[in-house]
Amino acid sequence: MALGAAVLASSVLMTGTAAAETPDRDNSNALHSISFPTDPRFTQLLGINDHGIIAGYHGDEGTEMTPNKGFTLRIADNQNNFTDENFPGSVQTQVIGINNADDTVGFWVDNNNVQHGFIKLHDKEAENVDLPGTTNNNLLGINNKDQAAGFYTDAAGMQHGYVREKDGSFLVPALPSPSNQVTGINDKGTEVGFLQQVAGGTTSTGFILKDGKLTELRAFGSSNTMALGVNNSDDVVGTYVDANGVTKGFVYDNGKYESIEMQGAQLTVINGINNHDALVGFFMDQNGNTVGLLGQRKS
Repeated sequence: MALGAAVLASSVLMTGTAAAETPDRDNSNALHSISFPTDPRFTQLLGINDHGIIAGYHGDEGTEMTPNKGFTLRIADNQNNFTDENFPGSVQTQVIGINNADDTVGFWVDNNNVQHGFIKLHDKEAENVDLPGTTNNNLLGINNKDQAAGFYTDAAGMQHGYVREKDGSFLVPALPSPSNQVTGINDKGTEVGFLQQVAGGTTSTGFILKDGKLTELRAFGSSNTMALGVNNSDDVVGTYVDANGVTKGFVYDNGKYESIEMQGAQLTVINGINNHDALVGFFMDQNGNTVGLLGQRKS
């Protein structure tokens, strides 16, 4: 299916900053590990809908590196039911976002190592989604109105976030940094993501863009904060690097940050949150394995 004509628009932004706070509690005992059955070395869980269906991918099977392969995951009767999902003809696929209709988004890699976004409506064939005139597109989140958050990478390595509308047009917000990603969008149109001043930089600032107002996020004062997902309560999840150089997850809720770390992990990333406060992400264990993470926020 061909895309409609691209509609480029800019948002007028007011800017604020969400203050840093001291981490207030440890959520490690609310987190559980999940690995793809044949792939204990590399599994990431990246999105979750309100029915508990999870989007993710795996990529390293046994002792040999294998291409990334996407999946959806339904947990029922204490059983992990994985369903393969890969873009037709792709060399690699990552499934990253999922909504309540089980529509999914992510990206796929072609034989020339070019990345393309995709959207797969439930029980339909996946559609390629690229902002016209660009290359290396990714879609990272989708809401229940089939608006998808994503970005493309230009020839200089700079990233440019956008929202792909249900009708196939695109909205490109005017963000105050030369390199940025839009990583999530909720049903109210609140967008989240992160800003970088240089391509591939180690300094990043998370953001919430709501009703034209940009709020920058620096979890616990960290200069490396990435917002990666948002629910309809405007709760934001993501990752930050603490003062000791350890990567941890966070939840941002109405001006307050909550640090999340898998006990004993080398790093923890929280990538998705649904409207029932279920969390998904991944962590790296002491053996260097990347393991999927599923949790529930404490009340």
